[in-house]
Amino acid sequence: MDTNLLNNYVLKAIDAYPYELEETVENLNYALSYQSNNAYALYLMARLQAEQLGDYDKAKQYYAEALANNMDFQKVYPRYIQVLLDNEDLEEAQKLIDFALTIKGVDKGCIWEKQGRLFEIKQENKKAIKALKTAKQFGFNNDFISYIDLEISRNKSKIKPKKKPSKSKAKKKKCKKKKNK
Repeated sequence: MDTNLLNNYVLKAIDAYPYELEETVENLNYALSYQSNNAYALYLMARLQAEQLGDYDKAKQYYAEALANNMDFQKVYPRYIQVLLDNEDLEEAQKLIDFALTIKGVDKGCIWEKQGRLFEIKQENKKAIKALKTAKQFGFNNDFISYIDLEISRNKSKIKPKKKPSKSKAKKKKCKKKKNK
């Protein structure tokens, strides 16, 4: 098989996505017919399934195949985790997050952001804030850091403060106790 031809189809698909979906699909089908285990073509097909068609099960299959063919393909992890979160496969998402953090070169800030999202979905907002603060430590541009600050703020707003009884209510309770005696 001519590697240049395969790469040509993959590059055409990358160039067309997401603006020309028909051309993207056509080029991906050609690329996958030449080499069915091409990690980048599988990755892009997974994105198409998830982002454009909303078929998370197919997207999961394509992402899993892409990783099976290239475990070091760092681009796959954040998007695959997001698909798992969108599909409410939380245990599977946690396992992938744990594994992704061991991959050399993966965007750890993005993976920690996904960890925060997972905790938020589980309504464990304090853990989400902690994960997001870790993500912020791995942020290397102002847009990402600003986004994380907004995520932290949203999670803080979801934490219900423990209400302390007001002084007037505390006095009423004392009065009731005295009357009952």
